[in-house]
Amino acid sequence: MTNRKNLRHGLLTCRILLETALLLLVFSILAVVLTARSGANPWCYLAYAPVLFAQALLFQRLYIIGHEGAHRKLVPTSRLGNDLLGQLLLLPLLIPIEVYRKVHRFHHGFNRRDIHTSALDVYVSRRKVTPLISLYYHTLWYLGVFAGGYYLHSLVSVVLFLFVPTRLAERISPAFKGWNGSARARAWTQLLLGIALHAVVWILLGQQVWLAVLGWPMLAFAWVWSLLVYVFHYATTIGPTTRYNVRALDRNALFSWLFLHFNEHATHHMYPSLPWYELTAQRQPLPPEFAEKNQGSGSVLRAIFVQLRGPTIVYQESKH
Repeated sequence: MTNRKNLRHGLLTCRILLETALLLLVFSILAVVLTARSGANPWCYLAYAPVLFAQALLFQRLYIIGHEGAHRKLVPTSRLGNDLLGQLLLLPLLIPIEVYRKVHRFHHGFNRRDIHTSALDVYVSRRKVTPLISLYYHTLWYLGVFAGGYYLHSLVSVVLFLFVPTRLAERISPAFKGWNGSARARAWTQLLLGIALHAVVWILLGQQVWLAVLGWPMLAFAWVWSLLVYVFHYATTIGPTTRYNVRALDRNALFSWLFLHFNEHATHHMYPSLPWYELTAQRQPLPPEFAEKNQGSGSVLRAIFVQLRGPTIVYQESKH
């Protein structure tokens, strides 16, 4: 039975890898052709816009497949094989899987435990919340979600993990606890390999091709990633039962296929070891007291636009 499961898992993994690679190749070729002709025919920009959006969505898919690798579910029979494959998929995104895993494990363990911990939509103000203070925090939130800011936030996390001494990093965030020298060295290697991939494409194929297949898609991906990064947790419950501080979204055929049933996010938080293709069949509802508060966003588009309501701002007097 185990062998059958492993075979099925391997075939399904190969399928998503093959279809992702083929789609990336097709849209990359289209992007190169359209951007090359845009100088002579400005209408090519209009045709290029949906191609760029498709590239961003496929980069998001790479990120989610990498998420399976961060949970060691890509190649469950081999840690080395899992990490090599996961890192290969994350190279275009310049994301070291070592950092990804460390941050993501903290997210699962401490998700919205309190207003200070792993709650992106909650801003704690040391000053009384005046209209100006409110405007400041709302601006931060809108830039973070709707202008790609949270992707920049993630890049800052990578830099901190790589450069900041562990003792100082732990003061910045408890996610850094236990970060050791060997993990730091692996993360450096992984990041440098990603930079090398970008450099090789630029050197061998030229700046224009690099921009079409990696540069502009990275910028578009930063926007898409920031839009989606918190749709499953925005304004959900806060408290010690961290695995229930989450929501699932309605199933949409395209979204579910493209993002590996990530809409079943509540089930993923309850059973993080479940592979992506079992999330729908093994769907688990939230307990009623959590479902009442957390569910209701419906579709992914509605969940994105609900974030326009802005952040929660909590006044907490400074302790001297």
